[in-house]
Amino acid sequence: MVATVPLPRRPLDASDQVRRWYENELGWPVAPGGPGASVRLVVGRLFDVLDVPAEAGGAALRHLAPGSPVAVRGGRMRLLVAAGSAEEVPGVLEWLEWGPLALDLTVLGAGGLMEAPAPPWAVPAGAGRPAGAVQGAAVWLRPPGPGCEVEVSLPTLSALGGGGDAPDLVRLLDTVATRCHRMRLRECASRPRSLH
Repeated sequence: MVATVPLPRRPLDASDQVRRWYENELGWPVAPGGPGASVRLVVGRLFDVLDVPAEAGGAALRHLAPGSPVAVRGGRMRLLVAAGSAEEVPGVLEWLEWGPLALDLTVLGAGGLMEAPAPPWAVPAGAGRPAGAVQGAAVWLRPPGPGCEVEVSLPTLSALGGGGDAPDLVRLLDTVATRCHRMRLRECASRPRSLH
C-alpha cells in the first residue's frame, strides 16, 4: 500500500481572511469575487447604507445605538441603517422639508454593494488612526461585533417594525440633512463673490 500525502492548502490571502470574517463571524453576505479581489458587502439584506460627509455623520452619532456599526473612508462616513430604509429616505426627507434641496448624501439599498471596511484586527491602530486604518481604505469607526445581530441596533422607522430601543431614522436624517445644508452654506459663503 502506498501512502498518499495530501497536497498542501493554499494559504489564505488577506482578502480571503476578510471575506471569512464577514461570512463566518458576522454572518453578512458578501459579493462573489476571485482570490485577491477586494471584498464587497451585499447591501439591502441585513442593512442599508447612508453615505454622508464625515462632519454630518459625526453629528449624527448621538442618534445611533452604541452597537450600531459606522464605517469611514476618506472624508465620508457610512452609517448602517435598517434594511428597507433606502426606499424610505426620499419620502422622509420630503416630509422633513429637505426634499427640494441638494444634499450631499446618498443611500444604498437592495442590490447595492459596499466596499467591506477592514476588520478591526487587520491593521493595528497607530498615530490617531482607528484600528484597521489603511490610507484610502474603508475602516470601521464603530466595528460590528461577532455574534451580535446588527439589525436590532440600526435606525429604522417605527412604522417598519422598529420601535422599542431601535434608533429613530427620522431624527438621524434630520440631523444629517441639517449638517449637510450648513456645510453647503459655509462653502458658498467662503467663495469669492464676483461683481457683475
